[in-house]
Amino acid sequence: MTTLELLAAGYDVVVVDNLSRGHREAVEPARLRVLDLADTEGLIAVMREKPCDAVIHFAAYSAVGESMRVPEIYFQNNVAGSLSLLTAMRRAEVGKIVFSSTAAVYGMPVRMPIAESEPSVPVNPYGESKVMVEKMLDWFDQIHGMKSVCLRYFNAAGADPKARAGEDHNPETHLIPLLLRAVKTGQPVTIFGTDYPTADGTCVRDYIHVTDLARAHIAALESLFEGGTSKKYNVGTGAGLSVKQVLTAVEAVTGRNVPFETGPRREGDPPVLVADSARLRHELNWTPQHSSVEQIVETAWRWMNR
Repeated sequence: MTTLELLAAGYDVVVVDNLSRGHREAVEPARLRVLDLADTEGLIAVMREKPCDAVIHFAAYSAVGESMRVPEIYFQNNVAGSLSLLTAMRRAEVGKIVFSSTAAVYGMPVRMPIAESEPSVPVNPYGESKVMVEKMLDWFDQIHGMKSVCLRYFNAAGADPKARAGEDHNPETHLIPLLLRAVKTGQPVTIFGTDYPTADGTCVRDYIHVTDLARAHIAALESLFEGGTSKKYNVGTGAGLSVKQVLTAVEAVTGRNVPFETGPRREGDPPVLVADSARLRHELNWTPQHSSVEQIVETAWRWMNR
């Protein structure tokens, strides 16, 4: 989605992906370089093909449950891979990076909404791997002058309004595509935990449309081009939706009932995660435009039916 928004804004883009979890058809062939993040020399060569002004780094594994089963691949890919990328940037003399971070850095926060000043105390290897990269970026700025913006996503959701891109995970772990899949197949989706201390007993999350998220990346990139300093920003709407509220929205958009069953809480799931995104709104003049639950679900439904 960010590539589409960058191209629409007039930027030239090259995409590096090893395709282990990405999709070749999602990128124009001329823009794609099939390459692993660990291949430092290969990354240097890509950055020297033509003038490279900045990097946007999305290449991480991101499934919390998987990180609790096989933490080693999260530290290998997310941390060691990021070090390979930063090393390549140094050698190719590319000094600006926008990093895809996560609300998982906050662990089990006690204050809502969550501000960037809250401590980073992750409760899973995925969140820990992102904290480690954020710390590396701090040191690369202090020692090498490499400028970075870390965007801490809350729940990225939805799809391109023109259905050119959307969620396609295997296995799928995100709530909205799972609810939509249940509508299409008739197979019940499991709601994990109905006894949380929330209004309806289900988890509350802050859902941000992928178009708004992509535009936050462009705002971050342009802040670096304008000489901005390294910063960390939350990317969310500041409003929470419970699992049951999202389910109701799916039923309203599709006109069908969502078959579901309930299960126990998942270990490590905070009851509520909602962003304080005031810093991003104020400093980068960013405002979510597409993140009502109806817009999120409608675009995701259109993508699934494409």
